[in-house]
Amino acid sequence: MTAPAEDMQAQLRAATVGFDYLFANELEKARETFASGESPFHLLGLGVCAFLEAALGMETGLMAEASRLLALAEAGTKKQLKLAKSAPARASQFPPGTEWELLHSDSVILLGLTHALRQRVVYGLSAMPLCYEQCTFQIFKTVYPNGLENYATPAASETSSRAASIRSEVSGTSSQVTASKPAKSGFFSRFTGATLTVPTTPSTPVVAEEGSIDELILSGTAFGYGLFNLVFSLLPAKIRGVVGFLGFNHDRKLALQSLAVSAAKSDVHSVFAGLSLMTYHGVVLLLSGYQADEAHIIKQYRAIVDKLEARYPTGSLWILNRAKILRMSYDPDGAITVLQDGLKPGRPHTFAQADGLLIFELAWTLLSQRRYQEAADTFIKMTEINSWSHGTYYFIAAGCYISLGNYEKAQELLDRIPDLIDKKKIGGKDLPTEVFIKKKLAFYREKQLALTGSEANYAHAAKISPAEELGIFWNTHARITKETAIGHLKDWATCLNPPPAIETALLKEHVPPPTSPSSATPGVEPADTPDELAIRSLLLGIVHRTAGDFAGSRAFLADAEARNATVKVSTWVGGVAWFEHAVLDLKEMEARAAAEIVDGAEWARVLKGALEKLDKALSLATQQVDLSSRLDSRIVMLKDEIGLKREMLGLSA
Repeated sequence: MTAPAEDMQAQLRAATVGFDYLFANELEKARETFASGESPFHLLGLGVCAFLEAALGMETGLMAEASRLLALAEAGTKKQLKLAKSAPARASQFPPGTEWELLHSDSVILLGLTHALRQRVVYGLSAMPLCYEQCTFQIFKTVYPNGLENYATPAASETSSRAASIRSEVSGTSSQVTASKPAKSGFFSRFTGATLTVPTTPSTPVVAEEGSIDELILSGTAFGYGLFNLVFSLLPAKIRGVVGFLGFNHDRKLALQSLAVSAAKSDVHSVFAGLSLMTYHGVVLLLSGYQADEAHIIKQYRAIVDKLEARYPTGSLWILNRAKILRMSYDPDGAITVLQDGLKPGRPHTFAQADGLLIFELAWTLLSQRRYQEAADTFIKMTEINSWSHGTYYFIAAGCYISLGNYEKAQELLDRIPDLIDKKKIGGKDLPTEVFIKKKLAFYREKQLALTGSEANYAHAAKISPAEELGIFWNTHARITKETAIGHLKDWATCLNPPPAIETALLKEHVPPPTSPSSATPGVEPADTPDELAIRSLLLGIVHRTAGDFAGSRAFLADAEARNATVKVSTWVGGVAWFEHAVLDLKEMEARAAAEIVDGAEWARVLKGALEKLDKALSLATQQVDLSSRLDSRIVMLKDEIGLKREMLGLSA
C-alpha cells in the first residue's frame, strides 16, 4: 500500500541527507545513505549518483549502471503512483499522487539523458517528448495553473548595469507591456527589459513549508519543465528539427524562468536547477561570443553560486562555477587560485568526476594564460581522473610542448594518440574531437614528408600549436587580457612563411618587420600551407578583437574567409571566421555605444548584418565539417543574444 503521509515525509528527509552528502563531494556517504532505505526517494538518489558519475566524467562504462538504477527508481515511483490514486494519502495540498508523478518524471528525464549520453540518441530523444506531454507538462499545468509570474527567483537587479547610449526599459503585466521608468525587476529582466511573463491570470503563489512535500512538488515541477525546454533549445538545429517533428517545441525564456523559480527553493531540485542555470550561464558567457547584457548574466550567475556555495562550501561543482565567474570577469589568476584551492588535499575528494571538472577547467585556464608547462601537466592528469578521450588530452598537451619548443616530448605524446583513439569508440565511432585530431595528425605527417622526405619527427611540422587551434572551438582566446593577446599575436605573426601581408596598428607596435627581404622569400624558406595561413588569419583576427583593434580584426577575419576556398583539411575555418566576424561587429558596436550616442537605426543595421553573417557560417557548417555541431550550437546562442538585444533596444524583429 502507499506510504502514509508521515512516513513519506520521513523518507524524503532521510533521502535529503544523502543528497546533502552528494552536493558536498561526499559521494560514498551519499551512496551509503541512499542504500540504507528502500523508498523511491532512496532509489532515485542511487540513480542520480550513478548518472552524475557517468555524465560528469563521460564515463560510458558507468552509464549502464545508471540506466539500471534509474529504471528501478522509475518502476518504484510508478508503483507508488498507482497506489496513491487507488488509496490516496493526503501528503500535500496538490492532487493525490502528484509527488509520485513528479518523481516518475524525474526518473524518465534522467533515463532519457542517459540513453542520449550512451549514443542511443534516437531512443532517448523519441521517448522524452512523450514524457514531456504525459508527465512534465501535465504536472506543470496542475501545479502552476496561472503560470510562474508571482514566484520568487534567486536575485533581483537593475534592468541593465551598463551605461547604454540607447535603451528601452519596459515592465508589464501578464497581458501587456508598457513603457515605464527604469525599475528593479526580477531574474528575467534581461530578456525583456523587465519581467518575463506567461500570459496568465495573476494569482497568489502557493506557500510551501521548507522541506515539505509541497516544496518538493513546486520546486521539482519547475525544474523538470525548465530542464526539458532548456535541453531541447540548445540542441543543434538538425536534431531540434527531429524533435520538433516528434511534437515538441521549446521555449527557452520560459525554461530559464522555470529553473529560476525552482532554484529559489531549498529542496534537492532547487540545487539541480541552480546547477542547470550555472551551466547555462557559463556556456553562454564562454561560447556565444557576445552577450546582450553580460553584466546582468554575471550578477545572476554569482547570486546562484553564492547561495549554493554557502550551503555546500566543499562541493566541487560550486567551486568550479566560482572560478568560471572569475575567468569570465577577466580575472584568470583569481580563477586559477580558486581551482587550485578546491583541489587541495584537505577537501573531500570522493567524487572524482566532480573533481575532474575542476582539473579540466584549470587546464584550459592555464592554457589561456600561456602557462604551457602547467597546462600540459594538468591535461595529462585528466587521464588519471576519467576515461573520456585520452587522445584529446594528449593532443592538447603535445600542443603545449610545441609552444614550449620541446618537440621531442611533443612527438612522444603524439605517437601515443592513434592507439588511444582506437581504444575509445562510442557506438563504434570516433568522437568528433578525435576525428578532428586524426585529420591533423595526417596533415602534419604529410607536411613533414613533403619537407624532409620522411614522416619522422612530424611534430616539427606543426607551426601553430594544435592546442591553440583546438582552443578556437572552446573560445579560449576571447576572455584573456590584452597582454596575453599580444603574446599570441607576436607568436602567430612570425611562425609562418610568408609573414602576414596585412598591416595593423598592433602589428606595427609589437612585431618588428623581417630583418631582411630574403627571410620572407618562399624560395629561401618553403612556404607554409594554405590551411595554416587561413588558421593564422583566423587566430590573428580573434586576438586583434580581444586586444581592442577592431579594424585589424576585421582585416584578418576577412582574409580567413577568403582563404577558406583554398584549404584542404581545415574546412571548418570559413564557418568559424564568419561567426567570429559577427561577434566582432557586435562587440565593436557595443564599444561605440558605450562612448557615444548611437541611434536605433545603426543598431538595427549591425544586428541585421550579424545575423546574415551567422547564416553564412551555418551554411558552411555541414555534417562533413569537423566539429560543425559545436559551431551550430554557438550560432544558436548568439542568435538568441541578438534577439535579446533587439528587445532591450525596443527594435522590431
